[in-house]
Parts: sequence; C-alpha cells; structure tokens
Amino acid sequence: MAREPLHISRAITPALAIILPGAVLFVVLAALGHIGALIALVAVLAIAFLSFGAMLIRQADVDALTDYLDELLQREGVQPPRFRVSSLARELAHELDRFNRSRAQRIQDLETDMHEIERVLDSLPDPLFLVDSERRIARANSAAGELFGSPLEGRDLATAVRNPAVLGALDAARDSGEGRTVEFSIAEPVERDFVARIEPGPLRDDGEGATLLTLHDVTAAKRTEQMRADFVANASHEIRTPLTSLIGFIETLRGPAQDDTEAQGRFLDIMEQNARRMARLVDDLLSLSRIEVKEHEAPASAIALGPLLEAVAKDVAWEAERRAMTVAVDLPDAPLLAQGDQSELSQVFHNLLDNAVKYGREGSTIRVTGRSAAPPPVELRWPADVAAALCVAVENDGEGIAREHLPRLTERFYRVDTARSRELGGTGLGLAIVKHVVARHRGSLTIDSELDRGSTFTVYLRPKEEEKSK
Repeated sequence: MAREPLHISRAITPALAIILPGAVLFVVLAALGHIGALIALVAVLAIAFLSFGAMLIRQADVDALTDYLDELLQREGVQPPRFRVSSLARELAHELDRFNRSRAQRIQDLETDMHEIERVLDSLPDPLFLVDSERRIARANSAAGELFGSPLEGRDLATAVRNPAVLGALDAARDSGEGRTVEFSIAEPVERDFVARIEPGPLRDDGEGATLLTLHDVTAAKRTEQMRADFVANASHEIRTPLTSLIGFIETLRGPAQDDTEAQGRFLDIMEQNARRMARLVDDLLSLSRIEVKEHEAPASAIALGPLLEAVAKDVAWEAERRAMTVAVDLPDAPLLAQGDQSELSQVFHNLLDNAVKYGREGSTIRVTGRSAAPPPVELRWPADVAAALCVAVENDGEGIAREHLPRLTERFYRVDTARSRELGGTGLGLAIVKHVVARHRGSLTIDSELDRGSTFTVYLRPKEEEKSK
C-alpha cells in the first residue's frame, strides 16, 4: 500500500498538546515578573520548535511501520523498511517479520499434516463421515463417496444414510457423549449389511463439536451365515428324494433283484440319473454361493457379447436338435461391449437357453436378440452419462407361465411345475443364479410371459467403452 505524503497538519495536533502547557507556564511567570518577556518568548518558541520537530520525526516512523504491517498482511517475505530515526520501531519490525515467518512455517506444517491425514482417511476401505452439530456432513472419505455418491460435504447426513436407527443413534450419542453401535442394511444398488460405529468428539468452548461415523461392511459375513442356513434347509430337502431313491434301489439290488439282470440295468439307469441330479444341485449351490459372496463387487472387464452369445448358442444346439428346435441369434453389426465377467455372463445365457430348450415346444425356434436400448430402464439407477443399456432377450415358443408365478421365478428352488422340472433335470437354482449374476453386474432381468404364447427373458447390462490407445 503506497503511503500518503507526510503532511505538517498531521503533526500539529500532538505538538500543540505539548507546547500549550509550557507556553502558559512561561506567560504566567513573565506576567508575575519572575522572568523577562523576551526570555519567556524565546522559551515558548524553543518548546514549539522542539515539539513540532519531534512530532514530525515520530509521525514518519509511525507511517513507515504502518506501511510495513499493511504489506505483511498482503504477502510473505517483505523486507523491513528503513526507519529514519527510531531504533524501537526497527526492532519491532524485525520481531514482527520473524513472527510472520514462523507463523507461515507452522501453517505450512499444519497443511502438510492435514494432507497426510486426508490421504490416510481416503485410503480406508470403510466409509467414514465427520458430522457437525447440525447433522451436516463436514467431511467424508472416498469410500463414503463411492457408496453414497459425491459430493457429500455440506449435505444433511439423512440425504445419504437414510436409516432412522442410525440417525437416532447419532443424536443420542451427541447428547450423551457416549458411543453407539447400530446394525442396518441398504437395499440399493444391491442389498448390503453394515455396522455403524458412532463416536462423539470433544466439545469446544462454544458447546459445538463433531461426531465421527464409520460404517463397516459385514455383507460377506452375513451372506456366509445365511448361505449355511439355506444350504441346510434347501439342499437337504432337495437331496433327500434322490438319496432315498438310491438307498431303496441299492437295497432292492441286494435283495429281490439280485439275480434280475433286466431290473438291475433299469435300476442302475435311475440311480445314475439321481446321482447326476445331486451333482448338478451341489454344483449350482456352490456357484450361487460364490456369486453371492462377491455380489457387492461389480466386475469391470470389457466383454464382447456377440462372440459369447454365439458360443453359448453353439453349446446348446445339440440339445435343441434332439427336440427338432433351432437357435437363431440376431445381433447388430456394431459390437456389443458390456462391462462384466466372461464366465458369469456365459453362465447366465447358458441357463436361459437351457430353460428355453427344456420348456419350448418341439420343432420351434429359440430367438436370441442383442441390441442397444436407449434410454436405460429407470430402475437401473445408473449415472446420467450412461445413455443406453445393452439388451439381450431370449425368447421361446412354449406353454408360457401364468402371471402369478412371474415374481417368484428367481427364488431359489421355486418351480412352477415341480415334477416336470425334476423330470427335465432342473435343480430350481438356474434363474436364481441368473438373478444374482445380473445384480452383481448392476443390471436387471425382466420376465414377460403369457400362457400359450411363450416367454421372453431380457437381460440389461451396462455398456463398456473401448479403451483408447495412448
């Protein structure tokens, strides 16, 4: 800041405050005859000259110091000005400059520490929130942004964590000053289970304070426990029938049919079918368990759907030919590149085509159609920049499925016709596997069917952009 020119008027007022008492004193002494009038006049003029000169010099130092302080507020590393007289002002400026450099170093050290803390918080796998007394999010790490979307800072916590139990525990912890632990679940994009740990921070002098909220994902542990229960409940039920048959046939072969060669051949065929059915059931259960464990982790590889669908159609063609059926694959010229996992998507379309062959009419055509659908279905909740979805439909000309069965088709071990499904070698897990694989891919499965008009199973997948060569 440029200093104004030194004005004499700025030194007159403080100088008069010194001159007037002395002038009055000498005038009174002259009036009383103690000193001569000439001496009194010379004394008054001397006091005025010295006082006025001193005020001018002091004013110059004060102006220089003021300018220096103004420049320190605007930028760092300013050299102290050259003061004209006062050594006190010069020492004060040096001390201020040293203090300013020390303050700048401390600020730099604090910023470095804060960056390190930020990096550590962002590297944590668990979502973390720092919430103020108004329940606004003051800080959220990268894991929280990935789970609930960014940006989160400045938003009310209720807009991200929409769970009354967590919000209530947060308020209770802040009021009591004691930590809380809450278990809760979120349903989108896939169901996940969390344990929320809430720790209130120390209060400041104004009574305000921040609260730390961390979310620990326990989905894998919950799913593992649930899978154990499901395996015992469902697998034991499904395995009991073929095991009972096997035990009965073994007893028969050892007893009445011990010497009956024809019966032995027939019984062994049935025993083989039941054994294979149990093997398929175990394979499907293991496959389903593997998918469920990692369902919360979306795959990110680029998969070309065209070659994959052609390969699957070729695999099921021999079974279709046994029933005089054909598989027609209709794909666009442009490649359909999806974001996903090769083996899991292959399993999805294998299951859908197997079902189409099993439940389609003999001599009919199974149609597999791939295309790009824009805009994506609303229920997918994809980011706004994803303008289209990849759509693969498997259509068969069969008896169709009654409407009341459609919502439950993807449940494990649910069958519309239990006897027919078992007769055809089904395990009741095929569509459950399809559902969980598609959910892991953040896609959707729709089923459209009417009695006597066949069924159409449509899978929507997220497209994957081709990586550009650098």
